[in-house]
Amino acid sequence: MQFREALKAIQEASSTNRPTCRVLLVTGFTPLHLQTFLHAHLQRLLPTKQLVVSTGLYGDLAGTLFRFESSTADMCAVALEWPDLDPRLGFRQLGGWGPKEIADILVCTESKLITIRESLAAVPSHVPLAFSLPTLALPPVFHTPSWQLSAAELRLRHALGEFALRISEKSNIRLINAHRQQAEPPAQVFDFKGELLAGLPYTTCQADRLGQLLAQTLVPAQPKKGLITDLDDTLWAGIAGEIGPQSVSWDLASHAQLHGLYQQLLRSLAEQGVLIGVASKNDPDIVEAAFRRTDILLPRDYVFPVEAHWNAKSESLAKILDTWNLHADSVVFVEDSPSEIAEVKAAHPCMECLRFDAQDYAGVHSLLYRLRDLFAKQILTEEDGMRRTSLRTAGAFRAGAQQESASYENFLREAESKITPDFNNAAVNRRSLELVNKTNQFNLNGIRYTESEWHSKLSLPGSFSLMVSYRDKYGALGVIALLAGQASDAALTVNTWVMSCRAFGRRIEHQCLKLLLERFPAQEIWLEFSPTARNGYLLEFSGSFLGQKPDGPFKLSRTTFLEKCPMLYHEVEMTHD
Repeated sequence: MQFREALKAIQEASSTNRPTCRVLLVTGFTPLHLQTFLHAHLQRLLPTKQLVVSTGLYGDLAGTLFRFESSTADMCAVALEWPDLDPRLGFRQLGGWGPKEIADILVCTESKLITIRESLAAVPSHVPLAFSLPTLALPPVFHTPSWQLSAAELRLRHALGEFALRISEKSNIRLINAHRQQAEPPAQVFDFKGELLAGLPYTTCQADRLGQLLAQTLVPAQPKKGLITDLDDTLWAGIAGEIGPQSVSWDLASHAQLHGLYQQLLRSLAEQGVLIGVASKNDPDIVEAAFRRTDILLPRDYVFPVEAHWNAKSESLAKILDTWNLHADSVVFVEDSPSEIAEVKAAHPCMECLRFDAQDYAGVHSLLYRLRDLFAKQILTEEDGMRRTSLRTAGAFRAGAQQESASYENFLREAESKITPDFNNAAVNRRSLELVNKTNQFNLNGIRYTESEWHSKLSLPGSFSLMVSYRDKYGALGVIALLAGQASDAALTVNTWVMSCRAFGRRIEHQCLKLLLERFPAQEIWLEFSPTARNGYLLEFSGSFLGQKPDGPFKLSRTTFLEKCPMLYHEVEMTHD
């Protein structure tokens, strides 16, 4: 981003009336350009917010953090550089670079790191904090040549590493990957003249780059949910239908290690909850034979569904999306053929399509990192581990829903379903915010929250939250629904309601409302519904009680709900309040 573009993005946003999101940028140097670029990149990531980025006192990084509680910031970004640990590790203070000074610098640095670590405790745990370790080169203070590490420098970096490890244990602190910074040429990172004359150590290129990384770390993109892959010359080398399933390869000895690494990454993604499907123009028996090989790195039970036939790839992808109950913009397609990618892209323009070109080693290397970034998560939850197996359960329920009414009732009755409601822990359970910000198809109004906004919402007087966990004889789904709002004896308002698409067809949504009416004495529920491009399922559900589809907020009386609610077969296991 050019500096002029950054200013334009900030100015355009300032002319609109939007909810304010306050960010505190903490540095020991003059943060002028970094502040501008951080503001602009955050504004792009949060287009519905009015960003306000403030800074602390020059040269007082730890003090600014200690005073965080007196601020109103919703987020915090910290850019640490070597002079913040000791001014002699910079160029603006003449304090000596001799052997005696180096010994003192090491002592002072270790002490300052302890002070900074203690100051971070002033930042509440619900406030996301992006922390950048030093990105600039150390000055020429050591007696060894610049291409050789000295014992003193190793000790300095060891102390920094210990510090980073300790602060990373705090759930809200996210460290910038220093290796992404160090790959840049020094001249594109450090502005020596700017540092000496104005205390501005970064080039505009570096300020833009670091501002973007801090912004992405504070507001991470929602991870994609599913990956659909081709097989021949993508998951493995060779055409299985021509050379046979036993002759396709994916190892180093066959010069096909690229495919083995791709399989290895897909297995890793599947184990973190990513759905993996196959769309291949192929004979299904040959495909199954290849997956039966004992040396394959992506086992068959990690892949569902497999669409192997001779129809158009776009048709296969449509079937997989329907099976997963996902929108195309939540899924990535990987294929070796440019023409197949073009055909899929024409039918599913929202889907990210990536090419696996086994002749382009650098391209495949970049693809592996790109896939990891697209599916990256801040934390892995218990529900992530359940997603792969629960998908087949969801398929059984969807198939059951298509049966005759009597058969479906028997199906539900015999599912041995159990629901566990929790009215206490949404404010501290990270799964709750993940559900709110990831869910589209069953989402009351599509409103997203930052961590700070979510914490503030649930801290308001009269607020309530309800998390619902589910399991049945087919398996456990974990926490799959969340409702939040305000409650009193006279009124009950729900302004947040989301449910995972894996839970559709089980009348869990009905049970959620029933639980609220059993918990609170109000005679009607006010639901702050707003139609979106994706929440048609909730629209249909609401219409089943109202007699018509709502186009905005509506009331549902206790009497109407009880009259129209179908039979619920769940066993409810209450948690202790």
